[in-house]
Amino acid sequence: MKTRFETLEDLPGQRQVTWRRSGGWIALAALLGMAWPPLILTFFIWPPQTWLDGLNTDWRILVMAVGVVAVPLCLWLLNQERIRTGRPATRLGIVWRFMFYGGLLAAALQGFNALVLSGVGALQSADIGQALGYAETALLIFGVGGVPLAILVGISYALWAGLCAALLAFMPRPAPVRDRLGLSGRDTFRPH
Repeated sequence: MKTRFETLEDLPGQRQVTWRRSGGWIALAALLGMAWPPLILTFFIWPPQTWLDGLNTDWRILVMAVGVVAVPLCLWLLNQERIRTGRPATRLGIVWRFMFYGGLLAAALQGFNALVLSGVGALQSADIGQALGYAETALLIFGVGGVPLAILVGISYALWAGLCAALLAFMPRPAPVRDRLGLSGRDTFRPH
């Protein structure tokens, strides 16, 4: 075991990686990334009271539906970014991108949820005072109070998905081959 970190690649998560050649590993990473263990376990411990019931749908089903769409989409976006810029090149960079964009997506969806709930409640109100009161309450509870919790859940889910992607869909990049005989056509030594 190394006792000192001599290069950047000696730090955890800093080794250069590349996509695995087999698409099966990428599909497995997407499937496991969608199956966030705390979410799956709570389905067995506390079964949902309402599966699909409009605004009363169990929040875990909504989170799972977002994950089913977001994890493969994030893997696709990660591939597009790697084609365009070559980044992220490390497992740590892959996990960081999943967590960052997962937190942003959770905050955006919770904000949208707060606006929809306040609008629906305001439309069902009897008068303007009741509509304003319902909108204020919905925005405070679901917007102000719910956004930090949604970000926490989104980052946790994205951390799991990012770890699945970084460990299953990527493999260590092979070390570059040195041109010892000068046969590759590139001049490695240029005299002054």
